[in-house]
Formats: sequence, structure tokens, C-alpha cells
Amino acid sequence: MGTSVLSLRIDHDLLERLRHHAAKSGMSVQDYVVRTLIRNDFDQRFQAAVEETERFYGSSGSEDEDQVRPSAGIR
Repeated sequence: MGTSVLSLRIDHDLLERLRHHAAKSGMSVQDYVVRTLIRNDFDQRFQAAVEETERFYGSSGSEDEDQVRPSAGIR
């Protein structure tokens, strides 16, 4: 797996907030931002998988009360 460089320009106040959050986590700003992006990407992929599962199994208006929907507890 290779790596690439991403350069971005951000507001000074945002950078200071990122530095503060990163320091609280004992991380560099770069590591903090990458961790945040990875977590966000996972959340989006997981939600897409849940939605696909719901489409596959169908969402009928009268669900059996004993059946748990795949998305239970994540909304």
C-alpha cells in the first residue's frame, strides 16, 4: 500500500483547535487528522452497508416485533 501527499490550507483558528485536540490525544496534528478521516470513512462505509442490507431484505411497513432491524441502534 502506497502513500500520497495531501497539502491543504486551513484557517489559523482551526489549526489551533486541531493542535489542541491532537495534544489531548498525545498525537501529532497529522496523525490526528488522518485518524479522524479514517474513522469518518469507516462510518460512511458501514452506514452504506447497513442501507444495502436493508434494501436487500426489504423494509416492510409491518415488521415482526421479534425481528431486529439491521440498523438497530446506529442512527
